[in-house]
Amino acid sequence: MANATLHISVLPQETLDWLRPRSGGVYADGTLGLGGHTELILRQSSPDGRVFGFEWDSQAAALAQERLAGFGSRFSLVPTSYAALRAECLARGTGLLDGILLDLGASSLQFDSAARGFSFMADGPLDMRMSRDLPATAAELLNSLSPDELADIFYHYGEERQARRIARFIAEARIVQPLATTRQLAEIVRHAVPGQYQPKKIHPATKVFQALRIAVNRELDNLAKVLADVPSLLAPGGRFCVITFHSLEDRMVKQAFVGNPALRVLTKKPVLPAAAELCANPRSRSAKLRVAEKI
Repeated sequence: MANATLHISVLPQETLDWLRPRSGGVYADGTLGLGGHTELILRQSSPDGRVFGFEWDSQAAALAQERLAGFGSRFSLVPTSYAALRAECLARGTGLLDGILLDLGASSLQFDSAARGFSFMADGPLDMRMSRDLPATAAELLNSLSPDELADIFYHYGEERQARRIARFIAEARIVQPLATTRQLAEIVRHAVPGQYQPKKIHPATKVFQALRIAVNRELDNLAKVLADVPSLLAPGGRFCVITFHSLEDRMVKQAFVGNPALRVLTKKPVLPAAAELCANPRSRSAKLRVAEKI
């Protein structure tokens, strides 16, 4: 359980205020993680609110299930991606939901484990899969895709302006030795980006790592699917809360909310972490919460 207590859920009070969990309500947490948000929802919807928690990372799912065991049948673990939200809710007979939450950030469990390969802060294998069932690791993509395909990933998913140069350096490096570790990739990117273009506040490989993670886990495809499916799953007045961490996701959520006549946008501007949360949890600095309500 120690790992579950290390992860701090972002925008916890703001999420509760907008989701408005209540007794008797039925909710879905599409990104269960280590169960922080779900625990708050279960407590606020006491004594008989229910939550279906979706999590395709088996390690996180096991820790969350242990954490939430005290809530008994009020919590149901669904060990798959939120992309299957509609199919799983129909199969389980949940009925229309009173609220759905997505927190699209990777968890501390993933980022802080060198063996998972999500971060360049410690050396580890280039994996980046949130679910071990996914077909390709980051290393497999880096070593098999063409320079043009890699550049497209870095540019479109990471908004990396040096995408083509970085892809060329990777293609040259893998001829000598296949890419296998996070440190290896970070060093290649650092050498590829000219000094005058290196960001001052973040590591030059940050956007490349983000882009690879998105590609490996098909994050934007999964998000597009759930954004299309959710309105049909909500009861009238049910709320859809989405926490994003980069501009690509936030743009998709904003456009989906505005473009769906079944939804009413409740947050004209995204809800951001307060100063106190930013001090307590610096990883929350990029978080943005948008909320819509089923008409």
